[in-house]
Amino acid sequence: MKKLIQTLKNIWSIEELRNKIITTLALILVYRVGTHIVLPGLNPNKLAAAAAGTSNNGLLGLFDTFAGGAFSHASIFALGVMPYISASIFMQLMTILVPQMQKLQKEGESGRKKINQWTRYLTVIVTALQASAYYQYLRTPSYAVAILPGYAPYFFASTIIILTAGTLFVMWLGERIQDKGLGNGTSIIIMIGILARLPDAVIQEFQSKEVRGGGGLLIFLIEIAILVAIIMGLVILIQGVRKIPINYAKQIVGNRQFGGARQFLPVKVNSAGVMPIIFAQAIMFLPTLFSFTNLQSATGIVKIFSNHSDPWYMVIYGVMVIAFTFLYTALIFNPKQMSEDLKRNNGFIPGVKPGQPTADFIGAIMDKITLPGAVFLAIVGILPGFAQMLGVTQGFSTFFGGTSLLIMVGVILDTLQQIETHLLMRQYDGLMKGGRLQGRQTVSPAGNF
Repeated sequence: MKKLIQTLKNIWSIEELRNKIITTLALILVYRVGTHIVLPGLNPNKLAAAAAGTSNNGLLGLFDTFAGGAFSHASIFALGVMPYISASIFMQLMTILVPQMQKLQKEGESGRKKINQWTRYLTVIVTALQASAYYQYLRTPSYAVAILPGYAPYFFASTIIILTAGTLFVMWLGERIQDKGLGNGTSIIIMIGILARLPDAVIQEFQSKEVRGGGGLLIFLIEIAILVAIIMGLVILIQGVRKIPINYAKQIVGNRQFGGARQFLPVKVNSAGVMPIIFAQAIMFLPTLFSFTNLQSATGIVKIFSNHSDPWYMVIYGVMVIAFTFLYTALIFNPKQMSEDLKRNNGFIPGVKPGQPTADFIGAIMDKITLPGAVFLAIVGILPGFAQMLGVTQGFSTFFGGTSLLIMVGVILDTLQQIETHLLMRQYDGLMKGGRLQGRQTVSPAGNF
């Protein structure tokens, strides 16, 4: 406890770090206030009943989770940063698949600025399309009763404009956190939206177990212990690396010697991050689009894919996560490029010839460590379904794994890593005794999930 208090004092004593933390908290407060402002033309009193009767399953439930409940409560920030995330993912894939985009990305700062500008334009288009779909969602019977009759003629135009402006404002908040605050802004906003639902989920789970008496409370404590164990496992998954030894040839210039040092090339066990789970969820949600219509008697694959605790859903979902992990890792991990960079810098792996043999060696190691990482990621993805099967309430079960928990753990590790960097730069002790804290290595704004 004394060590923790001293660390907090050290953090607060660093003016730059203190200003970053205060700025981040202030911008987060602005975002959270905005999530409680209802769209014009809606009756807030009737919205509460509509939100309570809305199902949290499927794609809409994922949106509502990322938006911190703003989606179901028809807030001006109802779409959150999801349109920006979608645009960023698309642009990231384009920079990998399109040679012209790859060339533009290699141009340095000017190329990245141009790609970011295109991402913003695409965000406006995606937001407008999603806002139109959200307007149709608000016209469903559960929400239509909350629309004020006198405002109905203007409701469509105002909803599209305000939702688009709201998403762009949230995106601006994320950029300000990135520039002036602490951590990745987009990831911080998503994490805050997820954490905002945690207290209610814990309270609902506690109340559901409390009615069972002492045995129910014991089950609740066991669930908390299991959740802590899962979080510890995720920390190991995110920080796990395989270190490949690298030697650099000695160079003697005059009386000075350069190189000759032995270093390591860290290869992450989970290089793909949360992206395979997001891709798998996007594919799995496609059949459930039929359930948004009046086909209430949907059966077969639609029924299976809309039930996260269905065994077939978990099997298909797990296989897809493993497949997307290998696919996404292959897209972002280029052993040949790494081999060329090593050769250019006079580096080599002991016992392996430079060039193609080095690329094959790195690729083989990557394949070996990707498999267990993909399997563990798939298990994390289906854990919420197992939790529901064992009697955990739907809201609390989402924190036992899946996208929500991965984002929370990853973003917290990234933020703590930045804090530790500030401490070590000023000769203070780090946050951990056993070594430096490691965050995630990301490749784009989308990857910062």
